[in-house]
Amino acid sequence: MAATVERRDREIERLQSIIKKLQRAQFGRSSEQLDPDQLALALEDLDAHIARIQESRPFVGKPSAERPSHRKPLPDHLPREDVLLDIGGTVCPCCGGALHAIGESVSEMLDWIPAQLRVIRTTRPKYACRTCETVVQVPAPERLIAGGMARPALLAQGLTAKHCDASALLTRDLRPLTVPLFGR
Repeated sequence: MAATVERRDREIERLQSIIKKLQRAQFGRSSEQLDPDQLALALEDLDAHIARIQESRPFVGKPSAERPSHRKPLPDHLPREDVLLDIGGTVCPCCGGALHAIGESVSEMLDWIPAQLRVIRTTRPKYACRTCETVVQVPAPERLIAGGMARPALLAQGLTAKHCDASALLTRDLRPLTVPLFGR
């Protein structure tokens, strides 16, 4: 009986300490309270880590019909640089079967070389597994502007040129004020 009473006393002490911690968290001084915004920041970091890991893995999925682009193609006279993003091997990550090429996704983005525009064409071959009918492809590279065609160098050039143009206009239009201040 003594052992049972002692076990219950320890359980009561443990539960009382939990209650005290919860009361301190809820009703304690404001500096000790858990801020909901802090919890949200931790969850955002966790979501960012999960998204980064998912983007680094090859896309595995069922074939889907790609919708046509509504944009005009980039002019043919611009120089082009081809970049090939390919998967690591020709073995299906799901079942280990052999992959065969079934097509590719091609996207074009504008890039800026000082005083020169060029098109960087990124090709991502698609492979399919005849065994489990899945499609494997390297994920598309991340873009600064979702769905945008401009690469970082082109965006930097645009921002810099805009700033330089604005500062040139400001310095040209600043003249000493000749308006009387007190109505003379």
